[in-house]
Order: sequence, then structure tokens, then C-alpha cells
Amino acid sequence: MIGYLEGRHRELQLRMAGDSRVLMDHNMEIGATPAQVKKLPKHLREPQISTERTHLISEPLKKPRQRYVQKDGKCNVHHGNVQETYRYLSDLFTTLVDLRWRFSLLIFTLVYVVNWLFFGFLWWLIALIRGDLVHGDEEGWTPCVENLNSFVSAFLFSIETETTIGYGYRVITERCPEGIVLLLVQAILGSIVNAIMVGCMFVKISQPKNRAETLMFSNNAVISVRDNKMCLMFRVGDLRNSHIVEASIRAKLIRSQQTKEGEFIPLNQTDINIGFDTGDDRLFLVSPLIISHEINEKSPFWEMSMAQMEKEEFEIVVILEGMVEATGMTCQARSSYLDTEVLWGYRFTPVLSLEKGFYEVDYNNFHDVYETNTPTCSAKEQITKLRDEPLLPQLPLLSPKPKTQTFDPLDCLSELNPLSQDEKMEESDSGDRGENNGSAAALEEPPLTDGLPD
Repeated sequence: MIGYLEGRHRELQLRMAGDSRVLMDHNMEIGATPAQVKKLPKHLREPQISTERTHLISEPLKKPRQRYVQKDGKCNVHHGNVQETYRYLSDLFTTLVDLRWRFSLLIFTLVYVVNWLFFGFLWWLIALIRGDLVHGDEEGWTPCVENLNSFVSAFLFSIETETTIGYGYRVITERCPEGIVLLLVQAILGSIVNAIMVGCMFVKISQPKNRAETLMFSNNAVISVRDNKMCLMFRVGDLRNSHIVEASIRAKLIRSQQTKEGEFIPLNQTDINIGFDTGDDRLFLVSPLIISHEINEKSPFWEMSMAQMEKEEFEIVVILEGMVEATGMTCQARSSYLDTEVLWGYRFTPVLSLEKGFYEVDYNNFHDVYETNTPTCSAKEQITKLRDEPLLPQLPLLSPKPKTQTFDPLDCLSELNPLSQDEKMEESDSGDRGENNGSAAALEEPPLTDGLPD
């Protein structure tokens, strides 16, 4: 009993001290089960970090950046303080097409209603001036429009005239020249209104930007080694079976820059070459493609390492253009990648597989990436290292004796069958001509004498 009380007292002291690891060892000594250990509080189950020896330094988190282009392709730019608003009316058709659907439908309805009301008022005014509203029911009276006796009937006649419904109850008579002129004017203006409004609705419904909804861009861009070259890559794909004709792609790097003269450019655009000089920017977009940008001397990422990229703030805007096969209209799809969405040391997971008689694309893996071995240094440092390493073993050994530079036309023969430095030394020491094989040392030997005694 006394031993049990001593054990409980020691256990309470260990709890107050907060050393959970020693407490666990003590519980094992007194026969505590693991289930009893798990019932301890969380701060006792987890190992405590010694703050006297270890200093926790929280890394500063990057503040969220404002996108220049959204992931769905919408440009995050608002035009304010526009004084010359009349410029929008100079291109009225494009203005109507660019409006939102609710405003387009409202304008579409208002244009027709106002047009019908305006011409209905003119027909009622002609009937009022001619006296048809008062004497229309009298026998022998010929009105301008039969059965037009109020503004409502004039409004209905305006609708029937412009929409060419023609119910046959209200008709114009030949004894009304002003009505005939008004009929011609309404027919012409009505056709113009129909052409504009129906054209706007047709273009708005068949806008090519709706086709861009089925063009996909990968969620992330990656940087890894491809063919011994550092490359920036991203993936594009088309969900529809109808292809994009003459598809081309380009990319822009957007980041702040300060010139040598001290001028600050907040959103400077730098071109990223993704095959313009080789024609690789022209795509045959039948299956998902990985677009690659080689990081070379002309690339803005040439001197940027993995550590430097984590500190940089930039945005890569990708633009895919082409013509819709069904309509022939130009389509453009856009997306962007922030600096936090560029993954260093990753590759895209393959999505194309060969089935029986066809190729199958698995779009479940379209955005997936996997990690690969990639140097963390910049492309400039990597190229410099690759250039220096093969040169080191090929450096010639220094000769202790200086060699005079003499030109001999037979020296090119020695390049065809090069010999080592030791073999050349042995050939120069030996006087055997049969082993010289036409070398330059044999040609420099003096001619042999007769060998007869003096």
C-alpha cells in the first residue's frame, strides 16, 4: 500500500513537470497499459520541445498577390475615369454584344416595345387628324385604317404591320397617302431594327469565348529537366471532338521591373519563347499537349534558381488562339500561373494510353504531377557546370621543355593516328627507323653514312 502511494505521488510530480517521455517509461515500470497512456492529455502525450536549445523561427508567409488574369481567362482590370464615353456609341453593335445577358435582353425588349409604341402613336395621330376616331362608324366614311378607333387598336396595328402578322381585321385604305408613306417608313425601319437585334442575339449566343470553356489548362506549371535542359512546362487540352483550327499558343511573364534610369514599371510584360522560332507554338490540339519553354540565355528564368524563385513575385499569362472548326470564328482562351503555382522539380503524369483500335485520354490525371530529380541551381549554373566538367580531363599535360612552333605539312598525318606523350619520347630516344611509322621525329634525323671505317 505504501509503495502504491509513493508511485502515485511520483506520477503526479512527473505530470506537473511535463515530461511525458519519462512518465511513459515509469508507467511501463509499474505495469501501465498503452491504453492508459493514450488517455493522458495531448500536451503530455506529445514530446515537448526544449525552447532553451531550439529557437523556432516562423518563416514569413507570402502575402496573397492580385492576379492580372484569372484562371478562367478573365482579365482582372477595371477601366475607371473614362471621360470619352461617346466612343462606346461609335461602335454600337460591339457595345450591345459585350453587354451582360440581363442588359441585352432588357435592351432587346425595350427597342421593340418603344418602336411599336412610336409607330402606334403615329397611326393614332393620323386617325385623330383625319377624324377617323369620331366619324369612323358613319356610313360612307372612308378611314385611313379600317377598324382603328382607339390608341390600343393603333398599337395593335403597328405590331401587325412590323411583324407582318396581318390578321386582316385592320387594313389600310388607298385613300390615305400619308398612311402609305408611314407604312413604307415603318417597314424599312422595322427591318433595320430586326437585323440589328437579331444579329446581336445571334453573335452573343455563338460567341467564340463560349468555345473556350472546353479548353483546359493545367492548374500548375512545372520546372524540370528535359533532354538535359531546364524547361518550364504546362499542359493544355481540348474536351471537344471538333478541333481548333490553326491553334497557336504564346506566353507572357508579368512582373514589376525597375529600369536602369530608375523608372518603375508595375506590370511589365516579357515574352516567353515557347517555340516561335521553331514552329512548336503551332499546335495540333487533338490530345492534351505539354507546352515546353527552354530556359536558355534569352529566357527570363535563366539566372533564377529554386531559392530565388520562391522569393520572386511574378505571373505567367498563357494565351491559346485558334479558329472554331464549326463556325470559323476566332477563339481565344487564357489562363495564368502565379509564382506559387510554378512547381520546381515536378513532371506531368501521362494521360494518353493505347487501347484496342484507339487512343484514350484520361482527364482524371490531367492536373496530376509527380516529383522528379531536378537540380536546385539555376539553368545558367547548370549549363556552366556541364561545360566545365568534360573539359577538365582533356587538358594537355605541361611539358618541362618548351617546344618551338614549326610548321610541317606532314604533321596532319600524326593527327590521324595520335600517339601518347610517352610513346613520342621513346621514339625520339630510339634510333630504330622501322618503328617511326612516318612520324616527324624520323624526318628530323640526319642521313646515314656508309658505315665504312675511315
